[in-house]
Amino acid sequence: MDVFDDAVQAAAFRRLVAHLQARTDVQNVDLMAVGGFCRNCLGDWLAEAAAAAGTPVDKAAAREAVYGMPQATWKARFQGEASAEQLAAMAASVAKNAH
Repeated sequence: MDVFDDAVQAAAFRRLVAHLQARTDVQNVDLMAVGGFCRNCLGDWLAEAAAAAGTPVDKAAAREAVYGMPQATWKARFQGEASAEQLAAMAASVAKNAH
């Protein structure tokens, strides 16, 4: 990633966040099943990066930045019940994250 400067990477990150905020039809469990990460992960990574940069942000605030609203509000509006199949696919995908 060294080929891209911080401004370019930040712009791509903002576009990813905007895309995820617009795609409320895509459940976190499905993101986890396919990509091994979800909105929560992205918010947590944001909080971890802020802490590493010397500007701690709590995970709830970082997740709110990713969701575009408090996580609980997003869950109430958009999150459905995960099926057994979705949960199994998520578990199999998350197992690939061990590195």
